[in-house]
Amino acid sequence: MATTHRPIRVGLIRCDLHAMYYGALMCKHDPLLLRDPIAPAQSLKGKYSWETGGAHFYFYTHYADPTHIMVPTVDGFTITKVWDQDPDLAAAFANVFDSKPQVCKQYKEVSDEVDLVFIADCNGDGSDHLELATPSLRKGVPTFIDKPFAYTVKDAQALIRLANRHGAPMMSSSILLQVPQATQFRDRFPELGKVEFGTVKGGGALMAGHIHAISLAVHLFGDGVTSVESMGPTPLAHVFLDYGGKPDRPKQGVVLNCDVGGSPHCAMYASAYGAKGACHSPAFDDWVFPEGAAKIAAMIKKMVRTRQTQVPHTLMLELIAIAEAARHAHETGKRVYLRTRPTITPRPI
Repeated sequence: MATTHRPIRVGLIRCDLHAMYYGALMCKHDPLLLRDPIAPAQSLKGKYSWETGGAHFYFYTHYADPTHIMVPTVDGFTITKVWDQDPDLAAAFANVFDSKPQVCKQYKEVSDEVDLVFIADCNGDGSDHLELATPSLRKGVPTFIDKPFAYTVKDAQALIRLANRHGAPMMSSSILLQVPQATQFRDRFPELGKVEFGTVKGGGALMAGHIHAISLAVHLFGDGVTSVESMGPTPLAHVFLDYGGKPDRPKQGVVLNCDVGGSPHCAMYASAYGAKGACHSPAFDDWVFPEGAAKIAAMIKKMVRTRQTQVPHTLMLELIAIAEAARHAHETGKRVYLRTRPTITPRPI
């Protein structure tokens, strides 16, 4: 007999572009309100691009029908509570969804009577994630923490301890860690014999985007980074990842070229080099990101149903350790070894 599940009640923290992006893939909404969510008379600040239809642009690409979604969606969710520092923004956000979620006065209220807390973060550095996730983790509520998982290794470790102590399923992932088109590109690597060196281009020089470059590198070339070097004018501009000679990892390492100027549609690229030649990726950009987001939504759904994380905590921690090591390497001008003990995950990840 088939088991029927009631919709997963979602409490959402921070009503930014990622909140609307994932929300529109997971929950029933009015497509025309998604395209024009803010009435002309409303005086919101325009902080996020969803306020001018940014989340609609890449989802509803059927030129003759703006109500026909053209990207994968994941059902089984309903947003019941939202919070943002700007309550007017949160109210406008809530109005887009059929469930008309409650606008909470404090972020701590979002984790009451829900099955999942989703902490969205499009442009931040993760430094407030420990604070925002603490109420839901202490209540044992499954929690998804948008990228980056945290800003420091210390905070990342504290989140993991908190989740383990209270039996709260918890996961975090960048879209670049899951996007299927990157997996398809990685499947070409046998053409090269053994991959000896790799590059990733894009992401920007701030933590919000740099974590995407790190995630794409790990997606393609594997985890287990042992040390990091940093070059360029800013800590996260140009970074070298060394795997310490581990088997099945690029012997000559991977270079992240993050601070590369403008990139239409947030495009990122990668290249892999081996004894038999090289291969270069297509653009990983806003036209394919919805497929990665839908995969993450499906993973979140499985996490809630099984109460098992779908991304190893050790991997979530390593991504933050790489970013932190890059900052320290830039400050000292020296190679920095990761503060966590890297573990090898058999590929594919």
